[in-house]
Amino acid sequence: MDGQPEREIRRPALSPSRASDFKQCPLLYRFRAIDRLPEPSSTAQVRGSLVHAALEQLYLLPAAERVPETALALASPAWERVLADKPALADDIDPEMRSVLLEEARTLLAGYYRLEDPTRFDPQACEQRVEVELADGTLLRGFIDRIDVAPTGEMRVVDYKTGKAPPAARALAEFKAMFQMKFYAVALLRSRGVQPTRLRLIYLADGQLLDYSPDLDELLRFEKTLMAIWTAIQSAGVTGDFRPNPSRLCNWCAYQSFCPAFGGTPPPYPGWPQVPAGAPDDGDPDAVLRAPGTAA
Repeated sequence: MDGQPEREIRRPALSPSRASDFKQCPLLYRFRAIDRLPEPSSTAQVRGSLVHAALEQLYLLPAAERVPETALALASPAWERVLADKPALADDIDPEMRSVLLEEARTLLAGYYRLEDPTRFDPQACEQRVEVELADGTLLRGFIDRIDVAPTGEMRVVDYKTGKAPPAARALAEFKAMFQMKFYAVALLRSRGVQPTRLRLIYLADGQLLDYSPDLDELLRFEKTLMAIWTAIQSAGVTGDFRPNPSRLCNWCAYQSFCPAFGGTPPPYPGWPQVPAGAPDDGDPDAVLRAPGTAA
């Protein structure tokens, strides 16, 4: 529209969360990645953001200062960082709930020290953005919680999990978590030419570590899976045929009012983005923005 600033154009890419969305329900992928329908932040998501922000800041400090008291003290500044990214939380979360979330975040941060000792090593990177194009043109993009590299060159990829999945969805949650880690392993293999030797999931709420060492053949097979997912997404993008896939996970979906499986009507399909070569990138791994002039 005239007088309105145009949204930044960017090349569509595949992230772990959007790949999982498409596998779970193609219509969910469309609502999140293409329509970008508003979705309220759950208290679990906010709590997770607090913990991730605090741990990122913790590892910016010298190793000797990464003691439990410091981690707990970082919870309140983490709230300010989260609020800067999502100002609406100031209205959505009242002071009492904010205090509850901060206390829960501090509990998770204290429990972290029973799983790892952050004073004994230095990560190579935290909240590392990774982007790489695969041989068939599939673009992978995402953010990795932490990358550790040993003096001998072995690479460990680490992800923090702060929530507990409902019992009915726990197996799927664990599958999604490992899917995410293999995604990062493929991205690092192709961007750095180094095969990660260990994938580590840190379940702070459960107080558990899960380490997994994928072999090269497994990662190459998984790379083909990612290519196939992106091909399917692009095919659906041409026709707009993103079909719902009802399952028990629908109970936790924020988009039931738009879903035909629940009597809803999706908004008009805005079309797959036509992005010119060399378009800028706003850094959001999960966004698919439309080019100026396409339907909104």
